[in-house]
This record gives sequence, C-alpha cells and structure tokens, in this order.
Amino acid sequence: MMRHLFVLFSSLLIGGFLITSGIAQSSQDADRSNDLWGTIQRTVERYLGRPYVWGAAGLKSFDCSGFVWRIMVENGIMLKRTTARKLYMSLPRVTKDSYYDSGSLVFFDNLKHVGIVKDRESFYHAQVSKGTHLSEFDPYWRHKICGFKRIPTR
Repeated sequence: MMRHLFVLFSSLLIGGFLITSGIAQSSQDADRSNDLWGTIQRTVERYLGRPYVWGAAGLKSFDCSGFVWRIMVENGIMLKRTTARKLYMSLPRVTKDSYYDSGSLVFFDNLKHVGIVKDRESFYHAQVSKGTHLSEFDPYWRHKICGFKRIPTR
C-alpha cells in the first residue's frame, strides 16, 4: 500500500512539475515574442516618413518589400531580399485567429504589396504615394488583402 502511495505521489509531483514548467516555457516564449515585437516596432518607427523608391531597401528610401526586409534584418531575422510575392511563398503560414497579431505580415493586391501588422486596426508599409507610414485597415485596404504570413523568429 505504501509503495502505491509513493508511486502515486511521485507521479503527481513529476506531472505537476512538467505542467508548471510547460506554463513557464509558454510564458517565456510569449515574453520573447513581445520583446521581439517591441524591438521591431521601434525599428519601424525610426524609418517612418521615408520616401517610396521602387527597388530601394533603405536607409533613406524604401519599396514595400525592401521596408519589410530592412526591418527584419536589423532585428536579426535573416530574409532574402526579394519581392512581396516571393516573400509570401517562403514564409510560414499564420492561423486565421492570428492574422492580425502584431508582427504578422499582410499581403495585398495579388501579392504585389506587403506590410507589417501593428494591430487589428493598422499596419506599417511603404506606399508609392506616401512613403513609409502607418495605414488603417479601412475598407480600401481590407478589400485588397490576399493573405497573411508569420515572421520567422531568430
């Protein structure tokens, strides 16, 4: 009887440790994700207001994919400098409930344009007429969305 109680107690103790360490790990992953997003957002805001130039990847001007590339590279996320379409094809999927999570990439116009989601209401991008800035997901932009992808972590 004592042996059974010992086995049961040990199992509960080990199981509790595994569960709480899993919670701690999830919490650490969330903290790292929040830290990364905070760093990315500070980098984005440094480059707001720069003019749009086709094929440019900074530091003084950008096109849409060059803007995303510059932000990622400066935050230790190595991406190939490419078009929005090729970027879309090379990145991991986002689950539907995570589309508008901060830091997701949003693609428009049949994969001809890309931006970085700030929140459910807005995204950062380099637009021909306005340069690098924050736009709202208003009806104009929502109608043009063709997909979302996840930024690979370091």
